[in-house]
Amino acid sequence: MSKTVIVSIKGLSRSFGDVRAVAGVDLDIQEGEFITLLGPSGSGKTTVLRMIAGFEKPDAGTIELAGIDVSQLPPYERDVNTVFQDYALFPHMNVISNIEYGLKVKGVAKQECTTRALEALRQVRLEGYGERKPSQLSGGQRQRVALARALVNRPSVLLLDEPLGALDLKLREQMQIELKQLQREVGITFIFVTHDQEEALTMSDRIAVFNNGKIEQLGTPREIYENPVSAFVSEFVGQTNKLTIAGKNINIRPESISVSQSTGAGNQSLSGVLQDIIFVGAITRYLVHTSSGVVISVNPIGDLNVGDAVMLSWDKEKEFLVH
Repeated sequence: MSKTVIVSIKGLSRSFGDVRAVAGVDLDIQEGEFITLLGPSGSGKTTVLRMIAGFEKPDAGTIELAGIDVSQLPPYERDVNTVFQDYALFPHMNVISNIEYGLKVKGVAKQECTTRALEALRQVRLEGYGERKPSQLSGGQRQRVALARALVNRPSVLLLDEPLGALDLKLREQMQIELKQLQREVGITFIFVTHDQEEALTMSDRIAVFNNGKIEQLGTPREIYENPVSAFVSEFVGQTNKLTIAGKNINIRPESISVSQSTGAGNQSLSGVLQDIIFVGAITRYLVHTSSGVVISVNPIGDLNVGDAVMLSWDKEKEFLVH
C-alpha cells in the first residue's frame, strides 16, 4: 500500500543576489517519514528547509503541505514546527512554561496546555524537569526541551535544522538514536538537515543528497552508500578511493579492498607498499602507496608493518564508475 505524500515540492528555486542557492528542486516526502537533506555548506539544503518553514519565499516553484499550496503563506499558517541548533529557549521561563508558550499564544485552555506539555516532556524523557530553567540543563536536555516545545503543537511536519550540531560527539551519537526512536513513537514526518553523512546514514528512512542547489541523489541510506550515482555522492557519503583502472575513473570503498602479502582473491589487483597505519578506536586503516602512485585507504585484516610490500585486491562489482 502506497503512503500518503505529506510534502510535495515542485520546481523550487531561490536566489540571493547572483547566487542561485536552490535550482529547481523536486521532492515528495511521505507521511511519517524521517528524511534527511544532506550536503555541504552552500548546497541548498537549509534554504529548502527554510522555504518549507516559510522563513524564505521561493522565486519559483511550489510547496504543498497535505495537498495545499503554502508557498506564499507565512510560517504561522503552516502546519509545521522548526527545531534549531541553538534551541531558542526563553531563558527566564522554566521548562514547562517554555513548552506551553506556543499553545498559550494559540489560545489553548490552561489545563490542556499543562496536560499536553507534561505529555511532551514524557515523550522526550524529561519527566520531573518542568520547574528547571534552561540554564540548569545540559545541552542534550535543552535540545530535548526544544523538541518537546515543537512536538506539543502536534504539527504534521517537524523541521530540524542541524539540531545536534552544538553537542559533543558522544551525546550527539546518543541523541541520534533517541531522535529516531522518538520519531517512530510520535509518527510525525521529520525533515532533518545536516552536513554530517554519518548522522544521515544512522537516522534516515531516505536521504536527499544536495549539491550546487540540486538533489544529486535520493534514496535509502543503503542505496546512497552502496550505489552512489556520481563521484560527488560516493566521495561525500562515506570514505572512498579514487583510481584509474584500464583508462576508467572509478571509486571504491576502503572496506571493499583486501590487503595481504600474497596474491589477493579479488578479480582486480594492485601492488603497493604499506605507508602508514591509522588507529581510530574501533577502526584501523592502512594507507598503501600503490605502484600507480596513488595512496589508497583500506580496512586491514591481519597484522602488517609499515614498509611491507603488499597486494591489494577487490571485486570489480564493488567499483563505482565516476561520471
